[in-house]
Amino acid sequence: MSKLHRSTAGENALLETSEIEAFDATAVNSAKVRQPLYAPRKKVFPKRASGSFRRFKWIVMFITLGIYYLTPWIRWDRGPYAPDQAVLVDLAGRRFYFFFIEIWPQEFFFVAGLLVMAGFGLFLVTSAVGRAWCGYACPQTVWVDLFLVVERAVEGDRNARIKLDSAPWTIDKLWKRVSKHAIWLAIAVATGGAWIFYFADAPSLLGQLLVGEAAPVAYITVAVLTATTYVFGGLMREQVCTYMCPWPRIQAAMLDENSLTVTYNDWRGEPRSRHAKKTAATGQNVGDCVDCNACVAVCPMGIDIRDGQQLECITCALCIDACDGVMDRLGKARGLISYATLAEYESNMMLATAGGSTAIDPAKVYATDGKLSDKVATFHVRRLLRPRTMIYLAAWIIVGLALAYALLTRDRLQVNVLADRNPQFVVLSDGAIRNGYTVKLLNMIPEPRTIVVSLDGLPGAEMSITGLDRKSDRSFAIEAEPDKLTTLKIFVRQPRGSVAAQTQPFRFVVEDKSNGESDRYEATFEAPEVRR
Repeated sequence: MSKLHRSTAGENALLETSEIEAFDATAVNSAKVRQPLYAPRKKVFPKRASGSFRRFKWIVMFITLGIYYLTPWIRWDRGPYAPDQAVLVDLAGRRFYFFFIEIWPQEFFFVAGLLVMAGFGLFLVTSAVGRAWCGYACPQTVWVDLFLVVERAVEGDRNARIKLDSAPWTIDKLWKRVSKHAIWLAIAVATGGAWIFYFADAPSLLGQLLVGEAAPVAYITVAVLTATTYVFGGLMREQVCTYMCPWPRIQAAMLDENSLTVTYNDWRGEPRSRHAKKTAATGQNVGDCVDCNACVAVCPMGIDIRDGQQLECITCALCIDACDGVMDRLGKARGLISYATLAEYESNMMLATAGGSTAIDPAKVYATDGKLSDKVATFHVRRLLRPRTMIYLAAWIIVGLALAYALLTRDRLQVNVLADRNPQFVVLSDGAIRNGYTVKLLNMIPEPRTIVVSLDGLPGAEMSITGLDRKSDRSFAIEAEPDKLTTLKIFVRQPRGSVAAQTQPFRFVVEDKSNGESDRYEATFEAPEVRR
């Protein structure tokens, strides 16, 4: 509740509708006044809002910015053979590290699965509570909020910014504008810098950046992200959401009559009037809306929610906070603008219009005690539990469980074999047949281990490994380096008398005796045609 309301409430002096401050605010992006696509942008000067939704947005902004800027600096001990940065996309080493999880290139399906989960999560949130992602957690929204904090701190709130914008250039105006844009650029540089820290050891890369020793691609990336952050967050703002983002055009397919959206409840707000008592005295119907434009003044998108659902609305709910503050000062029920479903809205509209037979009469939705009637439809959480949301939730859970199962049961030891093709076999001087194979052992843990490579099948055969000064045998112990691929050149020799067919199947088996982890590869041994 606002300070003004608390003070007046203490004196039992509620304001009249004519005493509510009316803002000279125009919904410059309203469908009624929207300009052609290539018309010059009309600046939006959103007023600072206060209330529960604004506080929630502050919390989301601090959490999301904190995660983005601080995550590269979190350390995670993986031992002496792996980087200690908690979240790292190691392009050079072809690894993705996320705390205790390490993803290899061939395991990219985990990343794809996370993207699928993000998609289903976005569908679920949108079908349940509309464009909540856009209003609270979208990077564009978060950084615009951050830039607006700077703008208000330097230039003042809405009226002061409008006055400054229209004023002639003076030393004071120049100083404020330079200061604002300098801080914006500093934030943009920090944003670009934070991004590249995810791709290299953050402390080392920061030192290299400061002394000019970082790779050119690092400086180019910082420059590009600095420019996009500055332009999108500081200069274009709502235009990014309106003209560049495809989601406003897609999200309509995710909504139904039970989806929550920010709604102006004209069934109790119309007809609006700045002089409610005088109008009521003449016998005319008067709604709760006092036409103060507070909802327009706080809107960062420059629209009037009273015009109905619009593509530009990001459901940030700041208009709800603004309107609730006005209702508090008038002593009226909150919720003139609220999160509501289409089903609730239509039910209440039928109540206010006597089933559609009359014009809107707000008196029909109020009880004799001045409170909203019990017949007024309100939201209940069970509306969230409907087939559409349950399908999205089930799909999200199934994908998540599948990824978790694959992650917990994945092998950390793999073998791959490539047989020599030219020649396929060699006949040795003693008549024995020899095949050559390139065997690749993949040790996918950040510590060295001993891997036993064995032959399974192929009676009488033995193998020798190039570079390993040992007698031919059916198994060898190989030292595998941590988190690396070990390539072996192996020759398999079988006595001529043991050759049973021109092509014989057998297996290379690799095993870590310390923990029993193993893998195998089905291979074939080629020989000359066997004559009986």
